[in-house]
Amino acid sequence: MHDYVTWLRDSSPYINSHRERTFVVMLPGDGLEHPNFGNIVHDLVLLHSLGVRLVLVFGSRPQIEARLAARGIEPRVHRGLRVTDSAALECVIDAVGHMRIALEARLSMDMAASPMQGARLRVASGNFVTARPIGVVEGVDYQHTGEVRRVDRKGIGRLLDERTIVLLSPLGYSPTGEIFNLACEDVATRAAIDLQADKLVLYGAERGLLDEAGNLVRELRPPQIPAHVERLGSDYQAELLDAAAQACRGGVRRSHLVSYADDGALLNELFTRDGGGTLVAQEQFEQLREATIEDVGGLIDLITPLEEQGILVRRSREVLEREVEQFSIVERDGLIIACAALYPIPDSDWGELACLAVNPEYRHGGRGDELLERIEARARQLGLKTLFVLTTRTAHWFRERGFQPSGVERLPAARASLYNFQRQSKVFEKKL
Repeated sequence: MHDYVTWLRDSSPYINSHRERTFVVMLPGDGLEHPNFGNIVHDLVLLHSLGVRLVLVFGSRPQIEARLAARGIEPRVHRGLRVTDSAALECVIDAVGHMRIALEARLSMDMAASPMQGARLRVASGNFVTARPIGVVEGVDYQHTGEVRRVDRKGIGRLLDERTIVLLSPLGYSPTGEIFNLACEDVATRAAIDLQADKLVLYGAERGLLDEAGNLVRELRPPQIPAHVERLGSDYQAELLDAAAQACRGGVRRSHLVSYADDGALLNELFTRDGGGTLVAQEQFEQLREATIEDVGGLIDLITPLEEQGILVRRSREVLEREVEQFSIVERDGLIIACAALYPIPDSDWGELACLAVNPEYRHGGRGDELLERIEARARQLGLKTLFVLTTRTAHWFRERGFQPSGVERLPAARASLYNFQRQSKVFEKKL
């Protein structure tokens, strides 16, 4: 019960920040057939109940492949795109129509004692996507394969205002009445951009982007993506990464890559600080910066537990407000997870490194070293020659980083006179 209460409390800032935001969620055809699909539907319903404006884009590639095989039609692909002739288009229409109806049925469930009970969702789909033919590329006529020309932003917006979930299929229509087969990734990306969505969520088989060693890459910015796309080659994760990068370049602040195979992956990504997938963001998710008066509350939350343990000297809110400009902080998605302060000593070229603290959940991630480098850089800019620290618990950490044992008698008079002999803090210094 305690874990549940803690999780709910920790998720409340995200519940508030996501309310009335527009999310475009893309689920490929493989995800629709996965055993976890029912849980994904429940998670989407939960998002809707929390006030999120939902646009759901679905794919149907495996379903199309199955229908082509059943009719004995050989698939034609050029440069990773399906060539859709008239016979293939019939299979596409059949598969997309079937999946759309199946999705609408799942979203219409109202079973007792289930997550869907009392949901009473309204789902709308239609001709919201205008498309155009890709045409002839390298001598290959793609025929009924198209690309998104525009998305009916106003029409979709009206439905979202009415608390309707909008369902977009991988089909588009031309002003002359033609039907085009589209890539669901293209539909989702353009919808997110045209709707000025707050998030684009892309489901794939993997947890997110995996590096060469198979480890999850939790955060990327658009300029970092091309190297990963080149490494991945024809892997589907490369398509998802490319879609995320396009969305960011088009103004979507954050895109998320999550797994359709992991139960609760969407909720874990959207309602926890560290997430469970890969975030592609325009801005840096975690940043090291100087503190401002608005950060005082976060600083208090960070250092109070350490003050209660006697690790840090107590500082009142008034003192923090007065001295906040001395602090450098590490902020992670609105939470201050580490801090350190620099106090130049008057009439000397010495400076004190003080109040170095890291949230226990984020230790061993190198943030202490980043703050130390920042403080040392600030000290050099101020013309300081020596940095010292008083510590009761972390002597070895400072010694490993070049600090040497010192004594109170070595401190400038202005600071030595304030030394608290009851704490018996050890003194270390480092030449800059």
